Amino acid sequence: MRAVLQRVRHARVTVDAKVVGEIGPGLLVFLGVGHEDSQADGQWLAEKIAILRIVPDEHGHMNRSLREVAGDALVVSQFTLYARTRKGPRPSFKDAALPALAQPLYQTFLRHLSSALAGKTVASGEFGARMAVDLLNDGPVTLVLDTKQRD
Repeated sequence: MRAVLQRVRHARVTVDAKVVGEIGPGLLVFLGVGHEDSQADGQWLAEKIAILRIVPDEHGHMNRSLREVAGDALVVSQFTLYARTRKGPRPSFKDAALPALAQPLYQTFLRHLSSALAGKTVASGEFGARMAVDLLNDGPVTLVLDTKQRD
């Protein structure tokens, strides 16, 4: 799995002009699922996101985790994180999982993240839908995590 994390002051996702997920301060997580991913990848990634020290403390240093502060998470599925762009002008998405595999793993990730952030809001977009994402980046702080690069 691949995730792009953006620390936000607020974020929301809409489908057909209807808000389907919205948070205040926290993390916007764009999540891509690869065809080799497993439930264990989702569990590891959810826990890693929950404990990453990317929220500022009282001195302005990134020294707090989302789990420690009153932050929420908004998760948006994004198969394009698996784009291959080396050959030609058209991206290839052959490393992205097909929906039959990706959707259950996306749902599993959401459950694991909700558990890891017990008591915090974990909102989501709509899997497979064309979505509009609105956010106010905080920092800006943007990180990329990949379960195949755990070192």
